[in-house]
Amino acid sequence: MTKADLVDIVYERVGSSKKEACEVVEEVFAIIRDSLRSGQKVKISGFGSFVVNDKRARRGRNPQTGEAITIESRRVLTFKPSPVLKDIVNDGKARS
Repeated sequence: MTKADLVDIVYERVGSSKKEACEVVEEVFAIIRDSLRSGQKVKISGFGSFVVNDKRARRGRNPQTGEAITIESRRVLTFKPSPVLKDIVNDGKARS
């Protein structure tokens, strides 16, 4: 599914104009993106949580040459699906 697909679905289900549907989808993504950038956890009930974790610098090696290298610290985005979403994906139904 693409962003354009989401816009089409919002357009069909809400009954707004395509332009308004596009603006809504873009704004939701902007809010999520800005929250994650500032280090906040984004939890969407019944869907899951997005979290940014900081990974520290560490020693590693180049697998081709065996040369020791330093892997720089970085931020990693993780997603943890909610139990409700897991049940829907695995069983086709949500928990009661």
